[in-house]
Amino acid sequence: MSTVRIPPTLRASTGGEKLVTVPGGTVREVINGLVAAHPALASQLLAPDGDLNRFVNALLNDTDVRHLQALDTLVGDADTLVLLPAMAGGGNPPTIPQAGLPDLPRDADPRPQDISA
Repeated sequence: MSTVRIPPTLRASTGGEKLVTVPGGTVREVINGLVAAHPALASQLLAPDGDLNRFVNALLNDTDVRHLQALDTLVGDADTLVLLPAMAGGGNPPTIPQAGLPDLPRDADPRPQDISA
């Protein structure tokens, strides 16, 4: 049985477990066994077609399985699989007022105006 390391973002779906031992001869079989034991992981790891979601990175012994044989990569008893869902950021960065400068409306022209005319 291989060991699957569960990142903090997925631990709620495994009852808080950090490491889960799962049988399987390939990465695909290990992932399917993990989802069978913890069904809440399915929506976080699997695409609608049942394959690994493209936003989930699978590392076998610290090597991305996309550089091996993908989900058909063989897994041994001493191997460790890490599943890392991509984390996305977004939104607008926070506005940090600068000391001594007035806050300008977003549509204001910040360039100095020629007032000599």
